Amino acid sequence: MTVVVDTNVVVSAAFWPRSEDRRCFVLLARRKCRLAVTEVVLDEYRALAARIGRRECPDNDPSPFLDWLERVALLVEPDPLGKRRSRDVKDDAFLACALASRAEFIVTKDKDLLALGKPFGVDVVTPRGFYRRLES
Repeated sequence: MTVVVDTNVVVSAAFWPRSEDRRCFVLLARRKCRLAVTEVVLDEYRALAARIGRRECPDNDPSPFLDWLERVALLVEPDPLGKRRSRDVKDDAFLACALASRAEFIVTKDKDLLALGKPFGVDVVTPRGFYRRLES
């Protein structure tokens, strides 16, 4: 099963290991799912982690977590979406990644992505919803 994870979930998991978001990556470590990324998505993970780290968690280094994600992730070339699909143009990178990787899920806390429901047949779910579905 392939999954695309939005930046807000990745950064939360990187800085707060006891967070609900981090449990999604336990599933990845147990090989219950596979993370798909594009270069744009990886760049966004690192950029936001750097900003959050400087501002909120200067003593925590997210690099080991992000390096691990990069090593285990399936790197894909994004599929063209045609027109803009989400209210937030940055969210289209996650849709393009999901389409290219034939992902079953996009995991996010972003209301703009969650509002899309099931674009291209991909379920957009919260971290809690994703974890519950895979663990049941």
